[in-house]
Amino acid sequence: MDNSVSFDGREYLLMLGLLVFGRGMDFLSTWIATPNLALEGNPLAKKLGWRWGLLLNAVLVAALALWPLSAIVVATASVLVAARNFQSAWLMRSLGEDAYREWHVQRVRETRVTLHLFCLAGNTSLTAIVGAALIYFSKPWQVPFAIGMGTVAYAVAVAFYSMLAIWRIHQATKREARRLQAFPHQQPEVEALVVETYSRPPDGIG
Repeated sequence: MDNSVSFDGREYLLMLGLLVFGRGMDFLSTWIATPNLALEGNPLAKKLGWRWGLLLNAVLVAALALWPLSAIVVATASVLVAARNFQSAWLMRSLGEDAYREWHVQRVRETRVTLHLFCLAGNTSLTAIVGAALIYFSKPWQVPFAIGMGTVAYAVAVAFYSMLAIWRIHQATKREARRLQAFPHQQPEVEALVVETYSRPPDGIG
């Protein structure tokens, strides 16, 4: 069981520091990649924006630090998300949010769904296997166990938000195809296909 600690204890400050670092890296990587949140994959984080997202996260961090194992789970997932963001952040920033989103949506539309999902499954399942191994070979409710849970949570989040993005992009493509079928003389609207989603994980401020 995840036992709580007191506000004035050393362990609370340690957990608070871990959470601030993990969530801070998530925010920083998101800001570098998409300062206007145009590429944010988490709909809630995108709706909250930077100001309310920071406020909500500050409250959650202060509360979660009371439960060490829960704090380690969240910190682990946050650091993994940040690492994933940093991998492509330079490209997003150099191309610009709109240009990168249009390029990415076009690539998704031109790739077979089965291939995309197969690669996504390979990415997330291999990550989840590492987390599951940590859980299996660790004693319950110890630090390696929590790290394993955080790793599995990260893999699940990547799979969920990526599939959500793929679904939205293909739904937008189908709507555009039906519109062109109904009005064949109209030119395709590229902007209509650039849906407000992106197949990154729930990075950002969720």
